[in-house]
Amino acid sequence: MGATNLAGRFLKVNHAGEHGAVNIYAGQIFMARLTARSMVAELIEFKSHEERHRAIFWSELQRRNRPRCKSYWLCGMGGFILGLVTGAFGRRAIAATTVAVERVVLRHLEQQLALLSDKDEMASQAIASIVTEERQHHDQSATHIALDRFWSRILSPIVSAATEAVIWIGMRA
Repeated sequence: MGATNLAGRFLKVNHAGEHGAVNIYAGQIFMARLTARSMVAELIEFKSHEERHRAIFWSELQRRNRPRCKSYWLCGMGGFILGLVTGAFGRRAIAATTVAVERVVLRHLEQQLALLSDKDEMASQAIASIVTEERQHHDQSATHIALDRFWSRILSPIVSAATEAVIWIGMRA
């Protein structure tokens, strides 16, 4: 697969993933108003970052005249449901979800950057432009679950596997 095609696939999957993230936060914000009010402002901030990330990838896809990933709506619906469910369980479940998603996302972004660094400057720039905020989401959320053993142990494998599966599906769609 050529670098341009690979970059296009990465951008499509990343765009769909950011749509999923926007919707995870939307679901969590909805529920956190009842279960974790102290997190609402943070979740709104994270959601605004993800909306900007989604716009970065969409802009790069449009520049390349590439369509959305076929998994775009699956990511959106799945993300919203995940956000509602984890948001219903409160602060630690919300934070454990973010940590699990971002751990997978950061690993994939780093792999993408390594594969594209000297092959597609524009795709690399788009991807690199979001890494700092994604790491902030991970690290800030990790502070909320520093002493948590329950939600981290329960949610991490499930959310990580689901995130990996959605990426895998998106790369083949």
